[in-house]
Amino acid sequence: MYNINELHELVDRGIKNLSFPEEPSLLYTPVRYALASGGKRIRPILVLVSCNVYSESVDDAIFPALAVELFHNFTLIHDDIMDNAPLRRNQPTVYNKWGSNVAILSGDAMYVMAYQLLAKTEKSKLGKVLSVFNDIALGVCEGQQMDMDFETTQFVTQDEYLKMIELKTSVLVKGALQIGGIIGGAPDSDIIKLGDFGLNLGIAFQLQDDLLDSYGDSNLFGKKIGGDIIANKKTFLTIKAFSLAKGNTLNLLNGYFKAENIDPEKKVSGVKEIYDKLGIKQITEEKIQEFYQKALIAYEKLNENFDRKHILLSLAESIMGRTS
Repeated sequence: MYNINELHELVDRGIKNLSFPEEPSLLYTPVRYALASGGKRIRPILVLVSCNVYSESVDDAIFPALAVELFHNFTLIHDDIMDNAPLRRNQPTVYNKWGSNVAILSGDAMYVMAYQLLAKTEKSKLGKVLSVFNDIALGVCEGQQMDMDFETTQFVTQDEYLKMIELKTSVLVKGALQIGGIIGGAPDSDIIKLGDFGLNLGIAFQLQDDLLDSYGDSNLFGKKIGGDIIANKKTFLTIKAFSLAKGNTLNLLNGYFKAENIDPEKKVSGVKEIYDKLGIKQITEEKIQEFYQKALIAYEKLNENFDRKHILLSLAESIMGRTS
């Protein structure tokens, strides 16, 4: 059975071996650039891990795993256009480097190439894999639209936010695990449980990302703390704070998010003081734990006598930054 590092190497090798035409240069150069920018390759590794739980060989899962990675990077390229984002992984975005027209078209090309790779799935399993992949693709679009809608929505509920991250983030984690399971020969009952495991793990991961943006170590987190607050982004922390704040605290919170010429550091420290007063950090940690435990329950239900599934737990702990 492969370990996670070995699977990571398989993904990296597969990406390096992908061949793209030289022309038109402005179509394919940004594709190479996006794929070479690194990242943890979590989603394609999930495909291979899930496959390996049920099969000694992961060879048949390589192309679908690469398809998942190309699709993920396609969504990032388009997200950066919509967010006017100058940087990703500490490098200029495709949008920033080549402009929106090139970024749109290169992203579209990656989307098409993802389906080309997916089409190489073993024919008897292709139908099920395509069905899951299509659910991923549509779900991510729905989640992204909800996220954009939230930018102009005055009040977003906790349930609405959780539904958005389920679609925008978690559905890809869920689908990656299910695609790997299908290719590995998992029974239908386990495909459902793999989906439950991935969906809840993905939500826990995104909530943790929300938390780290305000309370993380910038050296470990990889970006400046408080970016979501500065950008007035609706996160679980923000939504919970507005639902709990009353009187002067609510007025102060509104003031921070409506102010146009406020010093960013003052805004971050002020909002975090309100978070601390309302116990937002602890509430978020409890919600993260709630979804992580749901993921573990789904994990435990996977084939009780199966001693190969422990790698799924190891990967979940790695994703969440846990050691136990």
